[in-house]
Amino acid sequence: MSRIVKLIIGVVVAVALAVAGGLLYIYITGGSGEASAPLTVEEVNGDEGALVFAIVPEESLVSFELDEVLMGQPKTVVGTTNQISGQISVNPDSPAESEIGTIEINVRTLATDSGLRDRAIRSQILQSAQDDFEFAHFIPAEITGMPESVTVGEAFTFQVTGDLVIKGITQSVTFEATVTAVSETRLEGSANTTVTREMYNMQIPNAPGVANVEEEVLLTINFVAVSGAEATPEA
Repeated sequence: MSRIVKLIIGVVVAVALAVAGGLLYIYITGGSGEASAPLTVEEVNGDEGALVFAIVPEESLVSFELDEVLMGQPKTVVGTTNQISGQISVNPDSPAESEIGTIEINVRTLATDSGLRDRAIRSQILQSAQDDFEFAHFIPAEITGMPESVTVGEAFTFQVTGDLVIKGITQSVTFEATVTAVSETRLEGSANTTVTREMYNMQIPNAPGVANVEEEVLLTINFVAVSGAEATPEA
């Protein structure tokens, strides 16, 4: 066997071992993806006459979406979780005075179609395997564009600006929201915004076959919120 062939084999083996070691590290440090603690809810009192709605995790879904090239083929990666909590105070007589409390999301529980990708997200991208970064928070500061009145069964749109905290990094973002009062005790809606990986220092680890991961990330919250006895958190 020539010296050049031996050198090539040595390089290939070294690369293979490095890749295997990296994957093993991601697997070990990525954790199970199980929540370590229940969601917390910041109570919103609202003005006199306001109705307080609580987000129902079982009927809600938070997702992120971005594109990448996987094994030479374009792929849209979507991660989802229903681990979201929050309260909304709605004043039927003056919708502009409505309030939204802090929205909490357990990003450790986000899941895509790949268990290894999920571990990479928890280990390195969001670092949510660490207890300090398990939860993301959106802290609303301003609601704009609310209609003068709300009619049951009719959708309305508005914007919510506030601080989105991920990995301990705080950035101001604006969600575009569309909500329908399905009944006097039930709201259904969605809100979305786009952030960049750079905003939250989301570094993509080297992985075989993964390339051209998109910089922009679409964040979407599809939610159901109910008021009255249904909205009372379980003990």
